Amino acid sequence: MDGKPFAVASPVEDEKILRSRQCTQEGVRAGAKAAAIAGVAAAVPTLIGVRKIAWAKANLNYTAQALIISGASIAAYFITADKTILACARKNTHYKSALED
Repeated sequence: MDGKPFAVASPVEDEKILRSRQCTQEGVRAGAKAAAIAGVAAAVPTLIGVRKIAWAKANLNYTAQALIISGASIAAYFITADKTILACARKNTHYKSALED
């Protein structure tokens, strides 16, 4: 043997793990949707502005444009995923307390 203790997870622990994985997957899906929407919402005005506004045309190169668009997408992803995971965890806590009553 490798010296590790033999542990058997209880059905309650398995259920908690399953619910936490479901919350994480739900958060990833919601974050990806929000990132896609935010990317489009940031790309359209950025690209139009670079072609129509003289200051933007002179000062925003391709890297700056990409940073503006990706910054909005990344922020939307993490904010939405975090909120979704926390809401799901809160719901699971209420679910657990309802079962104990």
